[in-house]
Amino acid sequence: MKQPYLWIAFLLFSHITLFAQEGTVEGVVKDAANGEPLYSVTIRVGNLGEITDFEGHYSLDLPVGEYELEFTYVGYAPQKVRVKVAEGQTQTLDLSMAEEITLLQTATVTSGKFEKPLGEVTVSIEVIKPGLIESVNTVSVDQVLEKVPGVNIIDGQANIRGGSGFSYGAGSRVLLLVDDIPMLQADAGFPNWNDLPVENIEQIEVVKGAASALYGSSALNGIINLRTSFAKSEPEFKASIFHGIYGPPRDAEKKWWKNTPYATGGSLTYKRRFGRLDLVASGFALKEQSYLERNFSDYQRGTLGLRYRPTDNLHIGFSSNFNTGQTQSFFFWLNPTESALKGTRTAYSSTRRLRFNIDPYLTYFDPRGNRHKVMGRYYNVDNNNINGQSNASQLYYGEYQFQRQFAGIQLVATAGVVTSGNSIQAELYGDTTYRSFNLAGYVQLDQKLFERLNLSGGFRYESNRLVNPGYSYFNGINQITVPATNEKEAKPVFRFGANLQVAEFTYIRASWGQGYRYPTIAEKYITTTFGGVPISPNPALRSETGWSTELAIKQGFRLFGFEGFVDAAAFWSEYDDMMEFTFVDIFPNGFQSQNVGGTIIKGLEFTVAGRGKVLGMPGTLLTGITLIDPTFANFDTTPVQGNDEPTEGQTNAIGSSVDYNVLKYRNKRTFKFDWESSYKKWSLGVAVFAASQMENIDRVFEILVVPGLRSYREEHQSSYVYGGLRAGYKISEHSRVTFLVDNILNAEYTVRPGLVEAPRSFTLRFDYHL
Repeated sequence: MKQPYLWIAFLLFSHITLFAQEGTVEGVVKDAANGEPLYSVTIRVGNLGEITDFEGHYSLDLPVGEYELEFTYVGYAPQKVRVKVAEGQTQTLDLSMAEEITLLQTATVTSGKFEKPLGEVTVSIEVIKPGLIESVNTVSVDQVLEKVPGVNIIDGQANIRGGSGFSYGAGSRVLLLVDDIPMLQADAGFPNWNDLPVENIEQIEVVKGAASALYGSSALNGIINLRTSFAKSEPEFKASIFHGIYGPPRDAEKKWWKNTPYATGGSLTYKRRFGRLDLVASGFALKEQSYLERNFSDYQRGTLGLRYRPTDNLHIGFSSNFNTGQTQSFFFWLNPTESALKGTRTAYSSTRRLRFNIDPYLTYFDPRGNRHKVMGRYYNVDNNNINGQSNASQLYYGEYQFQRQFAGIQLVATAGVVTSGNSIQAELYGDTTYRSFNLAGYVQLDQKLFERLNLSGGFRYESNRLVNPGYSYFNGINQITVPATNEKEAKPVFRFGANLQVAEFTYIRASWGQGYRYPTIAEKYITTTFGGVPISPNPALRSETGWSTELAIKQGFRLFGFEGFVDAAAFWSEYDDMMEFTFVDIFPNGFQSQNVGGTIIKGLEFTVAGRGKVLGMPGTLLTGITLIDPTFANFDTTPVQGNDEPTEGQTNAIGSSVDYNVLKYRNKRTFKFDWESSYKKWSLGVAVFAASQMENIDRVFEILVVPGLRSYREEHQSSYVYGGLRAGYKISEHSRVTFLVDNILNAEYTVRPGLVEAPRSFTLRFDYHL
């Protein structure tokens, strides 16, 4: 009977003995340059591991003995420190880590919702830093995105590697995020670039290829994630002011103005810490009288963000953005000759707007080191338009995200639940109220094996519901009734990727991902006219799906003080039931969003990025070329017989302006180049952009809608090239002046039909910071 008690006493003694034979190593990890605490630094000892909290603190309980602790953090040089653990004692080991100088170690977040070096990600990602944004006088984020290889902006819509064309402001296959939360207008899926705070950007990350497994609908073609910055240990104040003018066009007959068109504006940013409270506030204003007759922009934007750290493991806060103003623009020219910079009377649109978003959030690290994030967004849009095109929408977004890092085996597990809802009221959509709801769950695993192989896999299940109350409209002939519906749809999507480091600076990656996009309200239910042409609803419009795959190599280099990488990628994308606005008839339907069937896009992309010294002068480089072959899965030029319904291939051919198979509104070849170098207090930059002609557009644009378009395109069949120069001078430690010349050769070109781009312009910018 006494034996069980002896065993219990023995086990208790053993436990106490083992506990007594342990010691503790703890400390704080900081940035060597500014003393900022670094959180999520990984500390590994064999198969054991720990990560630092928000204040950079860590604590490891280890058996008695000698160990080598390895400290790693994305974007920083790794360090190894030997430590001796004594029985029952706590040893303090503080560490300062220095930033890694190589571009391959640039920290990215978007591909996996945690920080990962650029060289080790399994998909194509480009990163834009604030230096480039400021040096080119970026007024709107879409301007600087044009410098990224493979990214084109067509009338405000982002297009990555030919995945999108020209969608008339409705439906986006590229998801815009601000601090990891979607920022597309609820009714049309349109990115309002002027809402984005260019004056307070930490970096912009561009993911190329399907990313719906992590981010859901609209990430079919890729992601643009704008990450804003927050206060650091020292207060920061920045101010800028600029004024630019447009020169006369190359063809003097097209000049319509007596008073020179101009754009003037400025920004302020202030960031400061008050103990555990962080403050960020900024403002921006722009007033532009365009080179296009009667086109103008006049708006102001303000942001406010607060973050409070009640404990070392908890952050709570919010960010907000308010934008108000007025704009006017036309859709296409009066004619392509002397009136190319004037709009057709019926093609003008004027808008007074008030848009704002408020984003509360919470981040908490529990005692086991698990990260819990709660993110929300309320995005309100009120566009008061002329011509019966006003619209208002409210977006409600909430996300809970759980992440656990198994530091010892270098595994990161991320899971989350997302819910969002929209309320939309608009004259454009039958002057009624629509409601939509989205619920999704996702899981992603990322692991590093053998210190060289990175594996990534993800899954998302997404459910959509759209409530249409029904409405009726007059199509010019009859009163048409759109019946009430309550639509529901759910789909799973998957992604997989791998990245193998085969040499010190050589990485080979491969990825495959599915994409999914649910139709927007605008695509299904819009009822309006555009430039005198009807646009009709299509309640039967189906969601589109697809997949993309990529095989690529990224080769780092370091030559005579200049370091960077060369990236070569081969990619292939296929889409089913792709949604495109298609011309149905002259009257009464006009244009209508339809499922045009399957599409295939394959191509190659080469990118070079670098920084360092050339001939003793610091410089930065970003350049690349993208080659695509975009085609319809079915394209048939055979005439339709009698009263037969055209096949999918015949419909695609009938709507095309060319008689061979190529998708509309794509440039098969694009080239981009940007270089900036500095010498003492001076800097000089040069930018070049070149693109092949957009071969295929809607046939009806040439023969009916846009005056003189066919003859203009025949006269401008070759590729177009434009470039710019910028020169800066550092007046003092805190101030700088920059002079920019855009479209320096004064080229005349169009990115989309019926709208001539800006002639040569001159801008003077002054920056001040403390």
